[in-house]
Amino acid sequence: MIALLTDFGPSAYVGVIKGVIYRHHPQARVIDICHDIRPFAVREGAWLLLTAYRYFPKGTVFLAVVDPGVGSERQLLAVATRNYYFVGPDNGLLYPAADADGITAIVSIERPPGAARTFEARDVFAPAAAKLDRGIPISALGPPACMAHHLQFYRQDREGEVVYVDRFGNIITNLPPHPGSSYYQVTAGAFRTKLPHYPTYAAAPPGKVFLVTGSAGTLEISLRNASVAEMLPLEPGTRISIVPCQDIRGEVTTGVTNPGS
Repeated sequence: MIALLTDFGPSAYVGVIKGVIYRHHPQARVIDICHDIRPFAVREGAWLLLTAYRYFPKGTVFLAVVDPGVGSERQLLAVATRNYYFVGPDNGLLYPAADADGITAIVSIERPPGAARTFEARDVFAPAAAKLDRGIPISALGPPACMAHHLQFYRQDREGEVVYVDRFGNIITNLPPHPGSSYYQVTAGAFRTKLPHYPTYAAAPPGKVFLVTGSAGTLEISLRNASVAEMLPLEPGTRISIVPCQDIRGEVTTGVTNPGS
């Protein structure tokens, strides 16, 4: 199985990549993880790959392309881990997922003659992914290499970062919940407020901003049946602290006015 994750959106590029895969491996099974990552948002793509890969069968080849440096001299990588393969640019995109599963081998993919510098997903990564899925050893794709970019998501105790805003407008962080806590002090730059934690989206009262533990096991700022991202100035990459507190009495908000009121 080959799983695709890109920032290509609804363009023809995705179809072309699939065509190349099937040309090299007609029996391949190709699955789309996501193609609507914000253009050039490497950290966003890395988070989605990190939170998705473990749900796929062992042996899956992940072809991931979010590549602001396309055509540059950065490495073109194929990575073997304990259970999977990852193919993509050496810009940090692959590292969190590959590291989490345990890296066993890395090679620098040799560029085929005539490969376009502007579409390496088609001419380099897709053929490499097809070969791995066919059972060709990773060592046949190129010489051993070291990954140059070790992207890591910021985390210090109860301080982390906004990693993603999903299509429903939930603001997703990389911070886990604190066991037994029902209220949290949330601080991000000028934004400061206290929010309750609910077990599900549906359990929260309409019109009130709240925290929920999302499917990735981390805290999300949410608004029931609405987009909280349209209200709060918290973009991916924003540093944020979410600290347990006793209750929401004495709520203070700076930078926005009474979220959810």
